[in-house]
Amino acid sequence: MSDAPRHILVIGMGAGDPDHLTLAAVKAMRRADVFFVLGKGREKDALTRLRRDILDEHLTGPYRVVEAEDPWRDRTQQDGGRYASAVHDWRHRRADICERLIVEELAPGRCGAFLVWGDPSLYDSTLAILEDIRGRGTVEFGYEVIPGISSVSALAARHRVTLNRVGRPVHITPGRRLAQGFPEDCDLVVMLDGHESFTHLTGRGWWIHWGAYVGTPDEILVSGPLD
Repeated sequence: MSDAPRHILVIGMGAGDPDHLTLAAVKAMRRADVFFVLGKGREKDALTRLRRDILDEHLTGPYRVVEAEDPWRDRTQQDGGRYASAVHDWRHRRADICERLIVEELAPGRCGAFLVWGDPSLYDSTLAILEDIRGRGTVEFGYEVIPGISSVSALAARHRVTLNRVGRPVHITPGRRLAQGFPEDCDLVVMLDGHESFTHLTGRGWWIHWGAYVGTPDEILVSGPLD
């Protein structure tokens, strides 16, 4: 048995369009011996299908996918401390699953990959989970990150706008934080806003560029005055 450490690729694959993959991402995918996928329910089916479409588009030979059930997450806790605790618990249980996948499904000296929607650096837990696993010391592996086109970049491109007006900063926040306030002298990017928190920002004369399922066949785009 090889004593070489396992290696993990965290590959940003864009918002859903197979053409969003960078050349670096395609090259990284072709290095992988196995792809790890977490998901659940109808979301699992749809997102797994999208991942397979992307793999089929860019890989010329057979590939191996190992799927696991994503653990349930308590989304009822929205205040700061309880929310952070719920996210920490969910990430820890995710790390348990990913650790098992790496140990059982990836032989020493081989290369595994996680395909991450958008860019791994923006509102994604994969990097934190891998650091959690490495900190446990139960399995040795190295990893590298391949950046991807974020949903933010894809949305701006689809609306043909820049994220900021001249000389202004950009503030990126999840929707649940809008009620806690934000700088007034900036252009605002809101993510993870399933509750449409932007509806509480009327009366400011703002313009909104909104999107859902960006880069997929189900893409929805809306823009116009928020009032």
